[in-house]
Amino acid sequence: MQIGKKNISNKWLATGVVAVLAVLVAVTGPYVLTGAPQQGVIKVRKGATVESVNDSVNSLIGEKYGKRVATMLRLMGADMGNRQGAYRIPQGESPFMAARRLKSGAQSGIRFTFNNVRTLDEWAQRWGNHFMAGTKEMRAALADSSLCAQWGKTPQNVACMLIPDTYEFYWDITPQQMLERMHDYYEKFWTDERKAQATSQGITPDQAVTLASIVEEETSKADERGKVARLYLNRLQHGMRLQADPTVKFALGDFSIRRLSVAMTQVQSPYNTYRVNGLPPGPIRLPEKATVDAVLTAPQHDYIYMCAKEDFSGYHNFATDYTTHMANARRYQAALNARGIK
Repeated sequence: MQIGKKNISNKWLATGVVAVLAVLVAVTGPYVLTGAPQQGVIKVRKGATVESVNDSVNSLIGEKYGKRVATMLRLMGADMGNRQGAYRIPQGESPFMAARRLKSGAQSGIRFTFNNVRTLDEWAQRWGNHFMAGTKEMRAALADSSLCAQWGKTPQNVACMLIPDTYEFYWDITPQQMLERMHDYYEKFWTDERKAQATSQGITPDQAVTLASIVEEETSKADERGKVARLYLNRLQHGMRLQADPTVKFALGDFSIRRLSVAMTQVQSPYNTYRVNGLPPGPIRLPEKATVDAVLTAPQHDYIYMCAKEDFSGYHNFATDYTTHMANARRYQAALNARGIK
């Protein structure tokens, strides 16, 4: 009889456990088992509340999911006021896991890729589209002489630190923190070997970047960039003005110009290499690392003149003397006239 009573007791105990588990699953299942219907990045500003986080989740992922995340945050006693940052919620993640990350402040990194950028204003705009501080604040930082001086730069050449690549930063990074990080990457790029190469070319690292920016604007052909770089290095060594058309376009603020006039080449600007000696005070675009390396390893030749080829292939005719150069130039001018390009 004792064994029978024990079996009955165990049966009732098991039934009770199953019932409790059933209730727990019914109550917490949607919060633990239900996954996000789609991924999203929730951006939380300082002073945020559970309600404002709920609104963000609602708009990016869905109202039902957002309500469950908010419920979990309240149950956890989360204070979102000091949890500013970006939080990536992957598709399929439970409301419980999402809430736990938000409560702990374990924000996600934001990938920031930039290339094919000409001006600092354009770069600041791209940056502002990705990070909390925004474009206006970054533009102010880039124009701040005292801030740039911390890294031995000026507002004219601070662009030398902005090396095109893919990076990852937290969304709430400040402009000063961002520039500090970019300076760190800049220092890593300029290895002892690259510094020695720049010295052998008779230029500094920042001058190499500035020259690379001109070369990259001058030719879209990667296999020609080293040749163009050597031409400009030759002109510098001969004490000749660079007379680089892209610097005039930069000075005029118009890269769409197809044909420079004599009047254009007379514009007063420290960037107009038709009027000033040497390199301009800073880059006219943010050159790729490969173009900087093309400057540092430019192959030897004696060319000091070049003109776009008349076949509009994007390549150039090179010359060591002015007479040959003018013959090349006349063919190109005739091709422009034939196409009605003014």
